[in-house]
Amino acid sequence: MTALLEVEDLRVAYGKIEAVKGISFTVEEGRVVTLIGTNGAGKTTTLRTLSGLLQPLGGAIRFEGKPLAGVPAHKIVALGLAHSPEGRHIFPRLTIAENLQLGAFLRKDADGIAADTQKAYDLFPILGERRSQAAGTLSGGEQQMLAMGRALMSRPKLLMLDEPSMGLSPIMMQKIMQTIAELKAQGTTILLVEQNAQAALSLADQGHVMEIGKIVLSGTGSELLHDESVRKAYLGED
Repeated sequence: MTALLEVEDLRVAYGKIEAVKGISFTVEEGRVVTLIGTNGAGKTTTLRTLSGLLQPLGGAIRFEGKPLAGVPAHKIVALGLAHSPEGRHIFPRLTIAENLQLGAFLRKDADGIAADTQKAYDLFPILGERRSQAAGTLSGGEQQMLAMGRALMSRPKLLMLDEPSMGLSPIMMQKIMQTIAELKAQGTTILLVEQNAQAALSLADQGHVMEIGKIVLSGTGSELLHDESVRKAYLGED
């Protein structure tokens, strides 16, 4: 397997508070890697740093072997790394179709953009049915679908999903996880941050448990799913 993303001794701080304390991991092409942990573990900070929204205090990030230090966020998207953020951050006054178009803002291939827009509608039929509707009128789950569809419009080599099931009903959460499984089956490389450890580890090829800015445990999704300490801490089992 080729390491598409390499993170080495990454450190990130907010002022004097170090939120990520020297973590290292890789994401190989075609694989799903998940970061799990409680609130404040540093998961979202890690993704925001990988996508160029935050600057690291130290360590190295390499994407396809190229260092990302100092590369602005829009150029990181152009390299093939897309981020569907926590809280979705769709554009509420724009239509669904317009939100998807913004995901392709760096592209010039009109035919390819049209084809990928249709793929988003095929992946999330509800978006196709409501394409002319203002995005702000969608439910939380539908907005999450839109955020994922928008990220896919850049044709990413690596898709980063931050808490895609947050605040969703059980039925909608299941739909989102089924979609991630479908993307995995299509060969999409995914870095998934998710509080629902059961769902995340069931999908993941590789998982890392984060606690207060550090990776404290790593293994395959299956290994972590059956690890006694993980089951007690994150799956609610005694």
